[in-house]
Amino acid sequence: MKNYIQNFGLLFLALVVFACEDVIDVDVQSAPKRLTIEASLDWEKGTSGNGQTIYLRTSTDFFDTASNTAVTGAVVKVTNMDKGSEFSFADQDDGSYTTTTFEPIVGDTYALEVNYNGENYYAEETLYPVPDLTVVGQSRDDGFSEDDLEVNMQFVDPQEEGNSYFFKFQKEGALLPVFEELDDEFVNGNKIDWYYESDEDDDTDEMEAFKPGDTVFIEFYAISPAYHDYLQILINQIGGMGIFDSTPVSVKGNCINLTDPENYAHGYFRVTQMVKASYTFE
Repeated sequence: MKNYIQNFGLLFLALVVFACEDVIDVDVQSAPKRLTIEASLDWEKGTSGNGQTIYLRTSTDFFDTASNTAVTGAVVKVTNMDKGSEFSFADQDDGSYTTTTFEPIVGDTYALEVNYNGENYYAEETLYPVPDLTVVGQSRDDGFSEDDLEVNMQFVDPQEEGNSYFFKFQKEGALLPVFEELDDEFVNGNKIDWYYESDEDDDTDEMEAFKPGDTVFIEFYAISPAYHDYLQILINQIGGMGIFDSTPVSVKGNCINLTDPENYAHGYFRVTQMVKASYTFE
């Protein structure tokens, strides 16, 4: 009798395992292939900023990881609209286009032009000055948890209204950075205190609180109000959806197609000044 029960149990387990091996086909929506423009001309304060790279690729279906998306053969240039100077970006035959002659000038407006497959893409951005950033140390006072370490920073916002910024934080050894955006709507012209605290993700366990000996790398950017709004939407979508959030949709950047407006490009053309810092916790 005992042997019979064991055999019956094994048979039942086998049926369950085989039942779980059914293949379920899921229809995934596909979208038209579009040009993707990664044009971030970031000028680190205190450097010349002459060397810059723009990346062109094509979009693919979500599960397509095998296609070569690099775009070659395009004509790429950036023009300083205030001075009239032009900067050509050379095709490197791998989807990247480079220049060593770019001249960043605070307050000037720049225009990106990309000619690809007989269509002209265009975008404009203005270069804003970034304040100096001071890393003042560490504490446990400002974050969500009074037990966790955080890095504390300060900067002085200029008197001019409409300044926007974003931070990029990356813990040494972490796979992905964390982005935070802000504007000076309620703090214009004041000294601003900012902090960053690394929390553990309950779903992925990819992050954990800072501990002594950890190092965090910090990048601080001055950005245009338009890019601030674009980045705010992206950060909200990356952060995940709650039960009351709207369904994420494709976010349009500032790269318009002058030839066929319906065939717009993904991505954004930005021109920023930025500063870098790092901090090692004690």
